[in-house]
Amino acid sequence: MDKEQALAKVSLFSKLDAKVLRGIAAIASERKFKAGEYLMKQGESGIGLFMILEGKVRIEKSDAGGKNVELAENGPGDILGEMTVFDGAPRSASVVATEETACLVLASWEFNAFLKTHPDVALALLPIVVQRFRETNEALTGLNAMRS
Repeated sequence: MDKEQALAKVSLFSKLDAKVLRGIAAIASERKFKAGEYLMKQGESGIGLFMILEGKVRIEKSDAGGKNVELAENGPGDILGEMTVFDGAPRSASVVATEETACLVLASWEFNAFLKTHPDVALALLPIVVQRFRETNEALTGLNAMRS
């Protein structure tokens, strides 16, 4: 699949004009992961943002006792690792492929340079970051309630 076409199918980028999509496609690379392979690990530094083209992944977080807790499952069209693009902090969760998975990857340093010249794209990412934070917070709050 053409990178521009793949980007246009992701809700975050679907409303952007063709020129902007070409710019993002130019800095995106494709990576494939086998089932059981980690796209990112909690606590490690992140290289950037991942967009799932095909396949499925599981998002998990280790609790204080070291037990892995599943937070969500994602598939085609979903975006992962967006918080690292903004704050450069270590990964807040791990993501493992549950089947063969293909992703477009946008390296943080290249995507940040792009966002500086296209602030409308940065503004479009903010609601996704906030939504992910809320979902994670709700999942963790639910786990704490179950333990009480």
